[in-house]
Amino acid sequence: MNIRMIEYAKSLDQVSRARRRDFHRYAETAWLEMRTSAIINKILTELGYEVVTGKALCLEEARMGVPSLEELRAHAELVCEQGTPTDYLTEEMKEGFTGVMGILRCGPGPVVALRFDIDALGLIEEEKEFHRPYREGFSSVNRGAMHACGHDGHGAIGLGVAEVLVKLKKELHGTIKLIFQPGEEGAKGARAIVAHGHLDDVDYFVGTHIAPTEELDDGDVTPGTWGSLATSKYDAHFYGDAAHAGGFPEKGKSAIVAAANAVLNLTAIPRHSGGISRVNVGTIQGGTGRNVVPNHAVIQFEVRGETTEINRYMDQEAVRICNGAAQMNGCTCNMVLQGGAESQHSDEDFLEQIAGIVEKELPHLRVSSCRNARNWGSEDISLMMNRVQEHGGKATYMRSMTPMASAQHTTAFDFDEKVLVEGIEVFAAIVWELCGKDS
Repeated sequence: MNIRMIEYAKSLDQVSRARRRDFHRYAETAWLEMRTSAIINKILTELGYEVVTGKALCLEEARMGVPSLEELRAHAELVCEQGTPTDYLTEEMKEGFTGVMGILRCGPGPVVALRFDIDALGLIEEEKEFHRPYREGFSSVNRGAMHACGHDGHGAIGLGVAEVLVKLKKELHGTIKLIFQPGEEGAKGARAIVAHGHLDDVDYFVGTHIAPTEELDDGDVTPGTWGSLATSKYDAHFYGDAAHAGGFPEKGKSAIVAAANAVLNLTAIPRHSGGISRVNVGTIQGGTGRNVVPNHAVIQFEVRGETTEINRYMDQEAVRICNGAAQMNGCTCNMVLQGGAESQHSDEDFLEQIAGIVEKELPHLRVSSCRNARNWGSEDISLMMNRVQEHGGKATYMRSMTPMASAQHTTAFDFDEKVLVEGIEVFAAIVWELCGKDS
């Protein structure tokens, strides 16, 4: 192990904290990560990385859940007032083609990809400082956007890894891809990167997520996870005919009635005997007034499955039900897929190799007693992992444990920033094992 790698990582403690806090203060949700992407673009370019952005990174037709043109334009104007390095804010970023990939080419050898998601959640941040033992006055200034899941930390870790690796470039072989992914929340962003083919030549793929210490994750690093639920996330728009509700109700076709029928029947989808299945309708909106037969309504819902196949069953049933509810009420239905992910698993031999690396080279960090923990929720890193594995490569999705002030996806969330340098150390050690010339 190159001891300088650890020294480099530890020297980045303060700059990594500063980067994380800057990302947190200027939180940006899916496809609006313009300032975040510009900063990453600038740092990677100045470090000497080959940088891929915009439509070269994200395939246009594969993006999901993209904000309206008006929202994109408004945010592009806003970020120019927030200390964004505008020379690195491309026109395509302003159009919602966010995310950055830095490539370090070190001659013949394996291709290693590391993934760091960078988007925030659509939450209004809790302002009471006493709820945050790790907060020092850097709450989000972008109302309605908050890093409540730790992706600000992921971005800072990725940039730290970039700095460490470039210092040791002459001692590495192979190609390293650092993927700063937009739109993980809602499973919107990975598909566009995968569809562009950026994972097709990857031999080893590694991602991580910060997580609280608990029964399974009782160390500093859990080298593998499995079991993220496959998911499909829809906006279903119902269109009918408006009419005066008192004068000529028979001339109307109620979009709200169609939507309500869909809601009731979505929840009645028979659960799959092959494993876990989920459905949830999160919102329903429609109508213009109590005396008008409504001609438009929309529901936002999701289905999930323990496997990709079970989710496909739930997906197909949901589509059938929504279209049937519309037809039954004389309406039409337009379903828009806003996000999606597959089930995932980490390769056992690869995660064991990583556990050995941490135990040998980073003895100050402890590997969790459960080395391959079951995941929760859904994660579109699964699309990247599955593409690598389908092409014969190895993949794992780790957890990096750290104390937290509140649960993830809550408005008082915060975490102990010690995990930033620890994350840099783990990723750097893995790359050194795979690509170091004396490894």
